[in-house]
Amino acid sequence: MIRNLLCMTAPVREGFEIPCHEIGPASGHPGVALVGGLHGDEINSVFILSRLADFLNSVEAGTYPELKLKKRALIIPAVNVLGVNLRTRTWPFDKTDINRMFPGSTIGETTQRIAYAVLEATKRADYRIDLHTASTDFEEIPQVRLYDPTDQERATAALFGLTAVMERTMSPVFTTTLMHSWKVWPGQSFILRVGQGGTVQLDHCQRVFRSLVSFLGRIGVLEGVQIAAEDEEVCYFDKQSGFRVFAEKAGAFVSDRQVGRWVRQGQELGYIYDSFSGNVIEKVISPVAGLLTGIRRHPLLFEGDLLLRVNRKA
Repeated sequence: MIRNLLCMTAPVREGFEIPCHEIGPASGHPGVALVGGLHGDEINSVFILSRLADFLNSVEAGTYPELKLKKRALIIPAVNVLGVNLRTRTWPFDKTDINRMFPGSTIGETTQRIAYAVLEATKRADYRIDLHTASTDFEEIPQVRLYDPTDQERATAALFGLTAVMERTMSPVFTTTLMHSWKVWPGQSFILRVGQGGTVQLDHCQRVFRSLVSFLGRIGVLEGVQIAAEDEEVCYFDKQSGFRVFAEKAGAFVSDRQVGRWVRQGQELGYIYDSFSGNVIEKVISPVAGLLTGIRRHPLLFEGDLLLRVNRKA
């Protein structure tokens, strides 16, 4: 069933709604809540969750008789609906970041009211998943992010079947995020980061879609899921495992390397060219042997810009 999580008016256009899918048994709190599009440029997350909602609605309609929803799934594919429409990361009217407005308020600014509605709808779920992307300049491997996790969350993270699980400390700058607001409620909370902002990367999206379907099967929300053997290998990375490479010179960065590949220490991963002469002015090499978890995709850069991230396996 599709319902409107929130209906709001706008000063110079028609009103708008934030759609929400509630699929499966109606009694009790949701077994799982999934949120995407808190930022308007996170198109991968919107695409994945809209497709997941379509799939689960088909399951509920009997299209896949071998599958059955045992618990309710709540899916909000796009929170920042106007940002998605206008292809802006922030809320278009006042340029605020919705993911810095939690826990929200019923009488505050528009983005605070949106944040409040999202939190109220999702906070009681047994499992809560927030999908994000990196920026429009940078691509990251599909990964699970854990912030100050419990032992139970560490164990559950492996059930997504994604190659990388990244553990991070909850920084004070995150106290107004959805993840921080979720953490005070019973249940388990996860962030999935998927690729690059501003585009749909089909390979990443298909990988995470399969991951989510498998996860729903493993946690007992979706019965009858066949788990693929290829989804079993998981690598845990703490904050100390990450090594970043920054540009020593301005220019044009070019690389044909793909995230998710294992690289050697000293391996050439790209080149910075002088934008006008075409000369190579810097070779970009891996500082350690490890998994290439992120790489810059926008070619033009300043000195000091982040080029790539490699995580060393423990």
